[in-house]
Amino acid sequence: MLFGNDRTALRRFYLEAWRKLRENQPLEPLERQIAEVVSEHPEYHALLEGEDALAQDYTPEMGQSNPFLHMGMHIAIREQLGGDRPVGIVTAYRALLLRLGDPHAVEHHMMECLGQALWEAQRAGRAPDEAAYLKCLNR
Repeated sequence: MLFGNDRTALRRFYLEAWRKLRENQPLEPLERQIAEVVSEHPEYHALLEGEDALAQDYTPEMGQSNPFLHMGMHIAIREQLGGDRPVGIVTAYRALLLRLGDPHAVEHHMMECLGQALWEAQRAGRAPDEAAYLKCLNR
């Protein structure tokens, strides 16, 4: 695993990718992927241009969503689409795209299903149920 459980290193990678994009510096493939997702989220730009984001906790109790989790889920979905894993996710994505018309909106819809699948898997102590995930996407 690239970052393991080092939250600060992962977040620093986001900040660095965003800085390099803004400064027109060369980006590694993962940096480019992260920078593209960040660029689609202007609400996070100021946060990622400072160091405060490195130590900030984002908890539902505080009424805040975690921008790193949000952007990470975009990246996870794009990785799933790139490998059609679980099998059938590309078909589900295309159907949602026809219905919603906006790739970013489709990813947000997919994030709801992915989040539910991950939460249920964590709660049950098992791997995510791919069939249930796809069923949610196809609803």
